Amino acid sequence: MSADSLATGAARPARRVLIGHDALVRLTRAAVILLLFAIWEIYGQFFADKDFVSPPSRVAVALFTHIFSDGAVMRAVGLTLVEVAVAFAASVIVGLGLGILIGWNRGARRMALPVVLLLYAIPQVVMLPLVILLFGIGPTAKIFFGFSHGVFPVVINVVAGMRNVNPLLLAGARSMGASRIEIARHVMFPHMVPSLFAGLRLSMTVTLIGVILAELYVSLAGIGYYTQVFAQTFDPAPLFALIAVLAAIAIMLNVLVRVAERRVTRWRRVGV
Repeated sequence: MSADSLATGAARPARRVLIGHDALVRLTRAAVILLLFAIWEIYGQFFADKDFVSPPSRVAVALFTHIFSDGAVMRAVGLTLVEVAVAFAASVIVGLGLGILIGWNRGARRMALPVVLLLYAIPQVVMLPLVILLFGIGPTAKIFFGFSHGVFPVVINVVAGMRNVNPLLLAGARSMGASRIEIARHVMFPHMVPSLFAGLRLSMTVTLIGVILAELYVSLAGIGYYTQVFAQTFDPAPLFALIAVLAAIAIMLNVLVRVAERRVTRWRRVGV
């Protein structure tokens, strides 16, 4: 029997254990979610004030009667998706460019990174009045506010990824005559990919938060506007249904980023 056959045979039990563990994790997760929905249903049906809390059964009905069947609400959902997509794209482009410029050498990091961290530490919501003064209450203000939330995680994670590159790899590439572009492409970029995608996932989440916050306070359209309308009219069923749509959008966007990460980092998975 060859060494490869022995290695394959030894790997099969470990693979079965891993698959069984993943199945147990998924089953436990599903059980916890179902338990929470059951508690919510019982509380909403028999104990909660109907003006503030609706059970999941009523929320599911409102999802079709107030959300999917209402053209205005669906246009608002589409508008929010467009605003989030534009803001996220701008965050990635600008954040990646700034992150590379800042992380390229130690002097730039020492000068610019503290400023970036200071700006990131400022609660962005306090800048909303200034954003309104500059851009009004239209889509531009919401896109910029989402961008202001999403750009900083990209910059910080790109810089962190570039700092974590092994100096020996950089020295070896330089000793073999690699140019700056070749070092960036073949040494720095592959090693900063995990950190970059961690920043993209965080950026996607906070970009969505920024757009929704702007819609809540200054907009007459979008998901944030309709959540405020349903809350002010004490109509919790469509409010929770719209929140569920928002959660589904967040999950979908996160899944898209993870799929892109798997495709880009396919070379890192040995044996797949």
